[in-house]
Amino acid sequence: MTQFNDSAKARYGKQDYTPKKKIEGVEIVELKRFNDDGGAMTELGRLDGGVHKQLPGFTVKQVNYSVLEPLAIKAFHLHTRQTDVWYVPPSDKLLLVLADVRKGSPTEGVVMRFVLGDGNSRLVRIPPGVAHGCRNLRPAAPSAIIYFVDVQFSTDEHCDEGRLPWDHFGTALWEVERG
Repeated sequence: MTQFNDSAKARYGKQDYTPKKKIEGVEIVELKRFNDDGGAMTELGRLDGGVHKQLPGFTVKQVNYSVLEPLAIKAFHLHTRQTDVWYVPPSDKLLLVLADVRKGSPTEGVVMRFVLGDGNSRLVRIPPGVAHGCRNLRPAAPSAIIYFVDVQFSTDEHCDEGRLPWDHFGTALWEVERG
């Protein structure tokens, strides 16, 4: 068995491969991407009376398109009634951070972070009470989000668009993991 020098031995550790705890109500739906020599197509969902077939109980009321500038952080959004379903095109790359701030939730305090886009096609359902934000990981190009919501945006007393500071859960979670 190979021995390490004292410096390496003192700092040696093993990566944790155990599954990360998931936030209750967050769903990830892998999508099929159809490729041929002329390009690619991804079906984002089939709607029946506004109900998304792959996300039972989710009725689409509005569809939005958002762009983040290179390395920008947009966080944290928070809703009391609204569910978001996010899609990032495979050509783009965003770090999505979710944090359960629902009082009494079985996963209260759990923070999830994962990459959307980057060659993958999937939807992420974000329930009300789960703070969400993202960072564009592309250093020289914008990245896009297409998202479906079940509450139409309004600026009046029915507004369900709240905020927490971008660093509410610390600044380290926005950094690219090294190691």
